[in-house]
Amino acid sequence: MARIVSLIASATEIVCALGFEDQLVGRSHECDYPASVQRLPVCTQPKFDPDGTSYEIDQRVKAIVQEGLSVYRVDGEKLRDLEPDVIVTQAHCEVCAVSLREVERAVCAWLRTCPRLVALTPNALADIWSSIEQVASALQAPERGERTIQHLRARRNAIAERTRALPDWPTVAFIEWIDPLMAGGNWMPELIEMAGGVNLFGVAGAHSPWMTWDELCEADPDVLLVAPCGFDLERTRREMPALWSKPEWPSLSAVRAGRVFLADGNQYFNRPGPRIVESLEILAEILHPEAFAFGHYGKGWQRALQPVATEARKT
Repeated sequence: MARIVSLIASATEIVCALGFEDQLVGRSHECDYPASVQRLPVCTQPKFDPDGTSYEIDQRVKAIVQEGLSVYRVDGEKLRDLEPDVIVTQAHCEVCAVSLREVERAVCAWLRTCPRLVALTPNALADIWSSIEQVASALQAPERGERTIQHLRARRNAIAERTRALPDWPTVAFIEWIDPLMAGGNWMPELIEMAGGVNLFGVAGAHSPWMTWDELCEADPDVLLVAPCGFDLERTRREMPALWSKPEWPSLSAVRAGRVFLADGNQYFNRPGPRIVESLEILAEILHPEAFAFGHYGKGWQRALQPVATEARKT
């Protein structure tokens, strides 16, 4: 049996989906699903204060990244004590999770043995399936990986096939960060299209792009979905005044139509793991409620009920 340490939440979910949770011996501070993994020792911590507004967090992260540093720290002593055979991390984004460089530094400095280092690079939807294959291969269970991918693809395809027959696809702006504004990139454009929406910002396979308030107003989407990276529903609700306070907010088509939605980006859209299919289900429920009902409302997403929506209807 392998001793596995996962330093990224999506990888922990992959390990568990493959049936290897009992071999996990350590996790990152963000690994919280399934809930049972929270019993494991924590091997990472952020180098910045994660509390505060979107703008404050953005400034702290940028200050660290501009110095050429990863925004998360690996506990080398903890890794040494755990003696892992396999360490799963990522080489996708130094803001989203522990960087490969930080892990390699800890491994070289502290570990007495030479564990296998699995670095995932999920830039697009296909890369998520590749990540599952990578982890399964590292754990010498490629057949489990194939079965898991086939199951997830079947669920994805069932939704995509159904949406292709639906009329009136709405235009969608997916907001991945509120202040400053950032749109969803990577796998998000693909998910929006599969769910029956017309994506307005971001390119499939490319990193999430910054956007201006003027660009958002000019695009005037039919649907606004706000799911900041790392935020749950409650945290997202607290950040919404940054948008509501904009003078143009009441005149946006999505606001006037009551089609502004909040989603749990931390648990779903920001995690390139098995629950990416749940993210697609959430999108399908939001964009085409007449055709889809998976039961995610209230847990994965909700309507944004803001005071200015009433004022907008009066204008």
